[in-house]
Amino acid sequence: MVPGCLALLPEYASLEDPVEELRAACLAAVAWLGEDVRVVASAQGTRVAASLLAEVGTAPVTSGEAAYLIVANGSACRSEKAPGHLDPRAAGYDEVLGASLTAPDPDALAGLDLQTAEELWADVAPVVEASELLRGATTVAVDYDDDPYGVRYWVARWDGAASRSLSPAP
Repeated sequence: MVPGCLALLPEYASLEDPVEELRAACLAAVAWLGEDVRVVASAQGTRVAASLLAEVGTAPVTSGEAAYLIVANGSACRSEKAPGHLDPRAAGYDEVLGASLTAPDPDALAGLDLQTAEELWADVAPVVEASELLRGATTVAVDYDDDPYGVRYWVARWDGAASRSLSPAP
C-alpha cells in the first residue's frame, strides 16, 4: 500500500522534494511487487500508481496472476495546516486504521466507516475494497508511517501465501 499523495506526481516536482523519504519508500515498495501488478485505487490514487509504476519500469495489468498495489491514505485533518484542517477525530480514526493495517485485520478494514473517512478526507475505499486480500497475510512490513503536512500516510507490504518474503524493500 502506498498513499495517493499528489506530491509524488512528476507535475508537482520542484527543486527540493518535499516528500523525499515517502517517495523512496513508495518506489521501493512498488519495485518489490514485481512486474505483474494490479492497482486498487481511487481516481487520484490511480494517477499516483501509474506514475510510480512507470518510474520503476512496469505497468499495471488487468488479468492473470498479479501482486496488488493498494493506493490509500489516512485522514487529511491532523493539523491546523492540513488540507482538511484540524479535526479532533482524525488521530483516533488513523489509530484504528493503522492498527488494522499492521495486524492485519481484514474484518476491521472491511468495516471502516466510509462516511467518517470522507469527512476526514481519508481515502480508504480502496483498502475496504481490497481487505479480503489481506486474509491469511502472515507478515507485515511498514516502510513508512508519518503525517507530513497533517495527512497520515503509510507504505506497507503484506505477504501471505505468496512465495515472496517481506525482507526490506530494495
